[in-house]
Amino acid sequence: MTVRIPDLFETPPRAPARRAAKSAEAFRTISEVADELEVPQHVLRFWESKFPQVKPLKRAGGRRYYRPDDVVLLRRIRQCLYEQGYTIKGVQKLLREGALKADEPPRASPPTTGTRVAKSDNLRAELMEIRAELIALRDILKKAQR
Repeated sequence: MTVRIPDLFETPPRAPARRAAKSAEAFRTISEVADELEVPQHVLRFWESKFPQVKPLKRAGGRRYYRPDDVVLLRRIRQCLYEQGYTIKGVQKLLREGALKADEPPRASPPTTGTRVAKSDNLRAELMEIRAELIALRDILKKAQR
């Protein structure tokens, strides 16, 4: 049986650190908000540049601390962009009009004028027309080969 003698410079293993849950009023770091909203940190920084309503407190060294109201607003922005299909411009318009408040859900369907949704509908219609033309040409070529 061999007995291991610890090295003088070896650090003892530590148990994983546990963080106490923060109160609802506590400020959050960008990594905490990113984890909570399930988006990368760079997306939050990008949203700061697109939505002037999101203003985290910046401390020495540029560290961001998000207020509870900022987190609520970011959650609403994420919901509009990822779940309801709004574009950045669409969400900006909602914020300008005051239609995006923390206590009420945004409209069920995004507006179609000037958004990506309207463009994709037009593109779909054009592609369907092209497809129909290609099918007709294919049928003509099949008849010509017989």
